Amino acid sequence: MSASKTKNTATSDKDALESTLSFEQAFSELESIVAQMESGQMALEASLAAYKRGNLLLTFCQQSLADVEQQVKVLNERQQLVPFTDNND
Repeated sequence: MSASKTKNTATSDKDALESTLSFEQAFSELESIVAQMESGQMALEASLAAYKRGNLLLTFCQQSLADVEQQVKVLNERQQLVPFTDNND
């Protein structure tokens, strides 16, 4: 598989995660994958697939947390949470 095809697949997988899962759902699935992998009962191919899915979920969760953290940092003068935009600097 070429690098560009791999990157496009990863991007589409990430987009699919964002449109279908909440942070809580992604985190719960990630915990489940970690528990399955730690049990040592998975076949090699299943472990690889689980690792790839877990990596996507981890990236999604980390980005979700970073987005929320940025929103919390951006408070307007009335101490109300406002969405982050590049011009709030």
